[in-house]
Order: sequence, then structure tokens, then C-alpha cells
Amino acid sequence: MLRMAIIIGSTRPGRNGEAVATWVYEIAHKRSDAEFELVDIKDFNLPLLDEPVSPIMGQYSQPHTKVWAAKIGSFDAYVFVTPEYNHGTSGALKNAIDYLYREWNNKAAGFVSYGGAGGARAVEQLRLVLAEVQIATVRNQVLLSLLTDFEHFSVFKPGPHQETSVNAMLDQLIAWAGALKTLRKTSGSIT
Repeated sequence: MLRMAIIIGSTRPGRNGEAVATWVYEIAHKRSDAEFELVDIKDFNLPLLDEPVSPIMGQYSQPHTKVWAAKIGSFDAYVFVTPEYNHGTSGALKNAIDYLYREWNNKAAGFVSYGGAGGARAVEQLRLVLAEVQIATVRNQVLLSLLTDFEHFSVFKPGPHQETSVNAMLDQLIAWAGALKTLRKTSGSIT
């Protein structure tokens, strides 16, 4: 069974990400084609990248990095739930991605974003970052508007059509995750 992480990409007090990620998890949990787990980067207390050696070397020295690496390495694919701050993703999510390398390789990712423009610009930034750590990103994504999917910009109330968007993104993600798992097995790089 494929294992998917739904990553809460914000650590900000009063964040909307937790409600959005929980909603995605509840939709995903109805499926029988993969296992899903919520992963909150806030729980890992990652300071600004403090590893002395590049993550590409896989020589992690900090205990928090080793715990983060074990968690991320246990999944076949990721759903990144990201806010859009100033036309980009959160610094906390970028930092969490930067900590690792091999654990991300040859896996798939999908996106659920939120912001004034639905978080589209944050996702475009993430696609570039994730390409560098060898994550394949799926086309379908979920864009949540602070104007129409939130009440007073803070109470999450997604439109009914959004559940269809989540399932369309998950359909692609599961297909790609399965194909990439086969690739990792044949290349001997399964994590």
C-alpha cells in the first residue's frame, strides 16, 4: 500500500493550514488506494537549516534532522498544504524541504494551496524547489481562495466543488507514486 504524507506547510500562530490539511486528510481517508498521514512540520522544531554538510551527502548530524529524515523517508508521496506569503510558500516549509535530499528523490507530490490568489504562486515556487530534490509534481492542484473558501479570511469553509478537486489531485498523485515506487525498486534506491 502506498504511503502518503499530507504536510502542513505553515508554523504560523493562528494558521489556516491545520484546518485545510485536516479537511484534505478526511477526504483522503475515505479512499482505499493509499494510506494517508498528517505530518505537521511544526512538530519537528526545525531551526533554520543548521546541518554543516549539504543534504545531498546524507550525513545528518543533528537529532532533529535524523527524526525528520526518518519520517519523510517513510512515504511514497506528499501532499503539500501551503499558504501563500508574499507570492511564495512559507519560509518554514522551504526550510523543511531544504534539510533533506535522498528522502525526497523519485517520489511524487501534489498541492493544496490557499491565499488571495488561491496560493497559485506558492505552488509555482514549490514546483521549482521540488524539481531540484527530484520530486515529480502532478498537474492537478487544489487552489483555495481566502475570499471564497474562508469566512473572514480565517474560518475555513470550502466550496462543495473543492472536494472533487482534491480527489482529482489524489488520483494523479497515487498513479505517479505507484510508478515512481517501481522506479525506485528497479534502481535500488527505495526509501
